[in-house]
Parts: sequence; C-alpha cells; structure tokens
Amino acid sequence: MREKINKILSGDCIEHMRTLPDACIDAIFADPPYNMQLGGDLSRPDHTHVDAVTDHWDQFESMAIYDKFTREWMAQARRILKPTGTIWTIGSYHNIFRVGSILQDLGFWILNDIVWVKNNPMPNFRGTRFTNAHETMIWASREKTGKYTFNYETMKRMNNGKQMRSDWLFNICAGPERLKGADGKKVHSTQKPEDLLARVILASTNPGDIILDPFFGSGTTGAVAKRLGRNFIGIEREAEYIAAARARIDAVEPVLDLSLISVVEKRAETRVPFSTLIDMDLIKPGARVQFANGRDIATVTTDGMLKHPIHGIQTIHKLGAMINNAPSCNGWTNWYLLLDNGKKTSIDELRTIAREKMPRAA
Repeated sequence: MREKINKILSGDCIEHMRTLPDACIDAIFADPPYNMQLGGDLSRPDHTHVDAVTDHWDQFESMAIYDKFTREWMAQARRILKPTGTIWTIGSYHNIFRVGSILQDLGFWILNDIVWVKNNPMPNFRGTRFTNAHETMIWASREKTGKYTFNYETMKRMNNGKQMRSDWLFNICAGPERLKGADGKKVHSTQKPEDLLARVILASTNPGDIILDPFFGSGTTGAVAKRLGRNFIGIEREAEYIAAARARIDAVEPVLDLSLISVVEKRAETRVPFSTLIDMDLIKPGARVQFANGRDIATVTTDGMLKHPIHGIQTIHKLGAMINNAPSCNGWTNWYLLLDNGKKTSIDELRTIAREKMPRAA
C-alpha cells in the first residue's frame, strides 16, 4: 500500500483496486467513461470538425456491459473506502442516472448531487436540443450512518460567509491549464478544471488524507491533491495520459501554509460546555452577559445557565432562541460578558481560551 501512495498505477482500475486492502482510502474522485454513444463526426455550421469525446475508452457495446463495468469498479470502491470515507463521481445525462442507481444498489448513501454549471459550455451545433451546460456530481458516503468529513466552515468562507450551495459555476478547462501535446491538440478530451477538484478536495478531505482516482486521465486529481497537502493514488491505462500526468504533477508546488486555504472546523474542536468557563474562573457566577441585540441582559448561575428576567433560567442557546423567537440559536456567538470597565468580550473568545488550557488528547 505505502509504495502506491502518490503514484500512478498503469493498467485496469478494477484489477488495481482489487490489490488494495479493505478500508484504506479516505476519499475517491471518479470521472468514469460517460458512454456518450456519439454516432459519427460532429461538425459546426461552417463544416469545421468538433473535437468531441470519441475516444475508444468511452465506447461500450451495450448499456448492460456499461452497467456491469460500473458495478464492478464501484463495488471495489466501496470495499476500499474507510467507513468515514466518501466518493465523488461525475457524469453527464448519458450516464449519471445509471451510475447513481448502481451506487445506491451497492449500499452507498447519497449526500448531495452537485451541479457543475459551465460558464462557457460547448454550443449545440445542430440546434436540435438545449445547450448542455452542466454536469452532475454525486457525493456519497460509504455508510448511511458514517461520520464523514465535511469541512463546512471552509466551504462557507469560500462562499463569502454563506453556506455553500449545490450549484457550482466553473469554466470548462481551457487556456494554459488545458494540457496539449506536441501537435497542439488537447491531451485528454475530458480534462476537468483544477478549481472544481480543489473545491471537492477541500470540502471532503483533510491534509494527509489519501484520495483515489481510478480514472486518472491527465492527473487533475493528483495535481490538486499535491498542491493542497493531500496524498493520491491514480490509476490509468493510457500511456499518453500517464506521461502527461506525471510531468504535470512533478511541476506542482505544494501550498506550504494550508491555513491560507482552509479553516479549522468547529465540529472537530474539543467540546467545551459553558460551565467549563465557570470551572476555569473565566466567568464568575453572578456575572452579567448581554445578548447581541444590545438590550437583553442575563445573569450567569453557578451551574452554567443564564437567568433572564422574562424567560427564566435557560441554557445560553435556548435563551438566545427565545429572545430571537427562533427555533435555535448559537449562544456562543451571541452572548457577551460585560466587564467592570464598561467593555464587553465574546464568550466564544473565552471558550477559545478554555480550549487552549484543556489537555490535548494523546
């Protein structure tokens, strides 16, 4: 296993996955053949040729054969994923519904379907259908009850402080990022943009995790994984793609300070009850705290509750929700300790101090 990390394995993805031990992979990104079933060449109205996906690896004799192939590689994917692991698989209308059905049949639990909206899609040259301007990614956990990685705070920061939505806008891969051969033609017909993979990796993995890409192609997953401090295992059977991917990954410089691109997930931090602040003498019983609205004031009780003149004795969260007339409230970010000098400090800052003083787990 160790000798395969950060390497590209040449050959069939199913055979290589069979050699990996059970529950060894943190995340999988799979960009399988789409089975696009294109019949003949595609031309523009001016009769110039469209460089579409007509590669031999995307051609299957029947839907049944494609389904069998999908079921086999997905079964191996589920076996080698850790119980906390997740899989991303991307496709178009040609295959994603079949892929999703097989994924569920094998026991994966779908978390989201992400729509990659293309800012610059290829036009529908024949004018017989809507312009196909998106692809779909399915994100699924190995287990329905698995405690998978989701870096919510990182995604929120990347989305200007708002929850990240399931519609992602990215250009298709073009310009200097698109790998081209000596003949000037693109190396791989379905190369994915690095920004798309960066969001996938930052959302669902942590530094040091191992990401498997069973359809490695031009190496986008490996290049982004290296840049973001993750490990990868790539599987690819086309020698031309392997050579291009190796050269591409070798040229990548890792980001040395990962704090520049990610934030500490609050759910991964040590839990600190409000009463701990009292135990550590950071807040004294009888102290007054003010709600974020600047009007409501409550008194801290000896057992870590708040006493309010109208709503009585409640937790910091329950009292905040009652004041806001809302179903829930994060009391940590809404209550402030009133100091003797007339200033105030967030109790969330006091929680940070308490967490730093607490012994770390071995």
